[in-house]
Amino acid sequence: MRIGIGGFLHESNTFLGVPTEYENFRAASHSHGQELIDRWSGGHHELSGMLEGLKAHNVEVVPLLATFAVPSGTITPAAFEKIADELLNDLKNSLPLDGLLLALHGATVSAAFPDADGEMLRRVRALVGPDLPIVTTLDLHANVSRQMIELANATVAYRSNPHLDQHARGREAAELLVRAVRGEVKPVQALEMPPMLIQISKQHTAAGPAKLLYDDLHHVMSWPGILTASVTMGFYYADVAEMGAAFFATSDGDPTLASRAARYMAERAWQNRHALTGSLPSPAQAVEAALASPEAPIVLMDVGDNVGAGSPGDSTILLAEVIRQGGRKAIVILYDPDSVQQCLAAGPGGQVSLLVGAKTDKLHGEAVAITGNVRTLSDGKYVELQVRHGAWGACDQGITAVVDTPEEHIIVLTSRRMAPMSLEQLLSLGVKPERSKIIIVKGVVAPRAAYEPVAAQIVLVDTAGVTSDNPRHFEYHQRRKPLFPLEVDTSYSV
Repeated sequence: MRIGIGGFLHESNTFLGVPTEYENFRAASHSHGQELIDRWSGGHHELSGMLEGLKAHNVEVVPLLATFAVPSGTITPAAFEKIADELLNDLKNSLPLDGLLLALHGATVSAAFPDADGEMLRRVRALVGPDLPIVTTLDLHANVSRQMIELANATVAYRSNPHLDQHARGREAAELLVRAVRGEVKPVQALEMPPMLIQISKQHTAAGPAKLLYDDLHHVMSWPGILTASVTMGFYYADVAEMGAAFFATSDGDPTLASRAARYMAERAWQNRHALTGSLPSPAQAVEAALASPEAPIVLMDVGDNVGAGSPGDSTILLAEVIRQGGRKAIVILYDPDSVQQCLAAGPGGQVSLLVGAKTDKLHGEAVAITGNVRTLSDGKYVELQVRHGAWGACDQGITAVVDTPEEHIIVLTSRRMAPMSLEQLLSLGVKPERSKIIIVKGVVAPRAAYEPVAAQIVLVDTAGVTSDNPRHFEYHQRRKPLFPLEVDTSYSV
């Protein structure tokens, strides 16, 4: 049995003005053939789970292209075409195959193809024909299109946010594909897309209303004849027609059963829709409460500058508020290559006066003036060995500088954007987060796995930016209508 394996993953924020280029994929992770096996074997990613699952069945693994980029803006047409050409060329040269595993994201947008995942699948299916079994994995934040479901035999999405189950989902996808190739099962999919959004601040799957969605999913998984089922909570930072929550199930040759399972999950979510919206404290409120708290450190999640959802990573809104309120001992990581260069010129121990942050656009505050001493200069590379959201393992935030200010703030300046999924982002620089009063983290739910061990409290903050918690802050042109809560009177027959 010869099984192909490949991946194309990117979470595309269409509201960020900076496009994603081919070089962004090359800089993050881009591997062909044996390099794919070497890069992902033994890791926590879904590709790692796929490889392990195939190895357990002693099948021949045929590695293709696997690539991802840090979440960012819309992918340029040239970048999409180059990646598609590479993947399809690898696939063509590997035929014939008995089955294919593809790790996709589900919220990937190209300027030429808003449903970039569906377009990639369309090209793959056109090449391999209608009969080859294809199983895909998706991120929990996918905007699922009917094309994505129709072109794959089965689809498996993450069930944890933070994404701690990626390896398990990859292994599940591999097991399902092998069973399908052997003729033990005949996967049939169904998709249900109720007209609703789920706010990012309500997407913590271990608690609250989001947990109920996954309780229902596990109930459906117990139904006889159901092979797998998924909930995707959507990604409303991508203005595409499929934006919103989706529910899908795969049965063993019974389309009616698959439809009933998907519908059951969708109806239950719709009945709980009001609990899946809400509001957060303002920056002033959050900082004031953090400074007054006897506990430390307080992690303030900068929701509007969520790098894991494509934001620029240079918002100064919370840092400026800490300074305005006279706070001390705050830590913040800012993407600011220009300031890094000034720190390099000053050298370790050198004194610097900088205007940091807010250089990508005008949506994330204004540059903040700081003075201080350069504590550390680093190549910005670190490795996370624990199970963490994204499961990237090796990370590179570019040349990095750490500046200590007289107010005992620690300002970490990076040359590359990096989502804060690993505490090694700080520990590798000699920064001890537990000694701070406030840690400003540019995320929402995903960084919890990294920061919960050191945080006295985690507070989500309603900051402005391209990843604002409130979907009403965005001007949409392509989304489906109506969608609750943007259209409050939306109906969905239950």
